[in-house]
Amino acid sequence: MNHDILVLYYSRSGHTAQLARLIARGIEEVPGMSARLRQVPPVAPVTETAQPPEPEDGAPYVQKQDLLDCAGLAMGSPTRFGNMAAPMKHFLDTTGAEWASGALVGKPAALFTSTSTMHGGQESTLLSMALPLLHHGMLLLGVPYTEPALSATLSGGTPYGASHVAGSKGDNPISEHERELARALGRRLADTARKLTAAA
Repeated sequence: MNHDILVLYYSRSGHTAQLARLIARGIEEVPGMSARLRQVPPVAPVTETAQPPEPEDGAPYVQKQDLLDCAGLAMGSPTRFGNMAAPMKHFLDTTGAEWASGALVGKPAALFTSTSTMHGGQESTLLSMALPLLHHGMLLLGVPYTEPALSATLSGGTPYGASHVAGSKGDNPISEHERELARALGRRLADTARKLTAAA
């Protein structure tokens, strides 16, 4: 049985990476499940600009094999004009072979994001990331309202996925409610993956 949940993210200022680590913590609170943290490399307008084979900090760069190996996927990106950031979209655009082979069909997925302002496009960014995963045949999970923090939060946290409001200068710490919701999403994803793989 596969026990790995891929936590895949792109982060520029570190806030999305922090959410990724909180989701990973939630995943590992489920007995027998583990998180595999990976990031997508940045893209440049000049495509000849080579990236180092390993990032200077954070998780290793994602490989297509990570998609094949995972029992589930948590995917996160900061918002760019209400949409996912270009590096995440670029990576997804290269997964045609995995789509054709059905590599992700039937696997559970969850989403997370960070914005600088409260109404900076959190929900639309999460929904934009959901679309390609639906095409891949994944089973999308959100945050249910049985999580008390979802009704209590005054910053991030949506039924569409975990989120954080970083502030216009990027100096807002992740709130307690945002932390609770990120970990709850990780637990829900891992628990669902465990049940699905056990039933297969």
